[in-house]
Amino acid sequence: MSCYRNFSFLVCMTAAHAQMDHTQMDHAEMHHAQMDHAHMGNMQMGNMNPAENSLMSLASGTSVNPAVWTMPMIMKPAHSWNLMFMAQGFVVDTQQSGPRGRDRFYSLSEFMFNAERPVGKNGAFQTNVMLSLDPATVRHEQYPLLFQTGESAYGIPLVDAQHPHDFVMALGFGYAHSLGPNTILHLYFAPVGDPAIGPAGFPHRASAAELPQAPLSHHWQDATHIANEVVTAGIGYKKMRFEASGFYGTEPNENRWNIDSGPINSWSARLWYFPAKRWSAQVSTGRLARPEALEPGDQVRTTASLHYTRPMPGGGWSSSFIWGRDHLTDNGHNLNSYLVESVLPIRAKNFITGRAELVDKDELFTNDPATEARLMRTAGSTFRIGAYTIGYTRDVSLVPHLQTGIGANIEVYSLPPAIKPYYGDHPVGGNVFIRFRIKEERN
Repeated sequence: MSCYRNFSFLVCMTAAHAQMDHTQMDHAEMHHAQMDHAHMGNMQMGNMNPAENSLMSLASGTSVNPAVWTMPMIMKPAHSWNLMFMAQGFVVDTQQSGPRGRDRFYSLSEFMFNAERPVGKNGAFQTNVMLSLDPATVRHEQYPLLFQTGESAYGIPLVDAQHPHDFVMALGFGYAHSLGPNTILHLYFAPVGDPAIGPAGFPHRASAAELPQAPLSHHWQDATHIANEVVTAGIGYKKMRFEASGFYGTEPNENRWNIDSGPINSWSARLWYFPAKRWSAQVSTGRLARPEALEPGDQVRTTASLHYTRPMPGGGWSSSFIWGRDHLTDNGHNLNSYLVESVLPIRAKNFITGRAELVDKDELFTNDPATEARLMRTAGSTFRIGAYTIGYTRDVSLVPHLQTGIGANIEVYSLPPAIKPYYGDHPVGGNVFIRFRIKEERN
């Protein structure tokens, strides 16, 4: 098998496990699946109507991972309610090389609470709250990430840095109703939520579970996982689901503690396809009104993605293939991004992670107008950046119900010769981290 060299590790690795027999599980996989079913409990298996099961399968807002992947969480029944608690955090030390490289010690976190209950024989209601302490633990409204762009801090665009999440990452309400044996209606409203565009956001994506840093393609693919005034309607039939959303298109402002608001001025539509429980795929498009507060014009975002999970001890071998394009209405530019991402558990406590990206960047010198003008004359305004990450996490048993992992990853980059004087010939970034995640104890 030959693979394009920049993606050889991840593409070959993922292709190998995707070609395995999908019709039968080996003994270890079957054992893991049985444990997952026990972990989900009777409330999600035999005692829930199809509408309830549909709501309980969501990763965030209306996005999903493959059905066989089980989100680490604690689930409890409370009278007619099914309660879910999820929390994870990373304590990270980042070191970077090159003229633009920086070092930083910081923490990232998210805490989610879901409550779901049946409504009659065929309906279900769910409310969701997700919070993050990023605004308190990420200093100066950013953490270092070479070649990253998007959003702003202190009135200027962020370059070579990733913004923290808002304190309120999600606050939403969903209703599902079974219209027949194979048809389910979905309705969703969220002052803060996830409209129907793109794959599951990287904090909720199975294949990104052991990577604390955001992908460089975040603002091409899944940045709308935190949006405001989201209204979504969807209809699912057998293996397909179609959804459409209206929402406020501007990304969150610099005040990470408040809930932003504005008119519903943007739209999106997404089609999901679930060929089997191990697979999910989506195509989506939408027009975002002024997503970047400091930039003129709208964006037309189009994405397509394919996701695969094979259950294994420790969670699941999960991989994602994602493409995203932003069409900028102000200047007519089309900016593309490509991502391959995978996490492989080995003997339950070890995780190998990889991510490879190619992203078109046109904002790397926004804060240096003289350099931007000079490069515009000699090399153009858009630069294709490659980012290649490999990492390892080891789980250690310290506290019941808490998965503690110690890990590290290294990220190397490819870049055009024209911008090497500003970044160095071979820029490198590294992250050492401790990961905490609550999870139901299994007998």
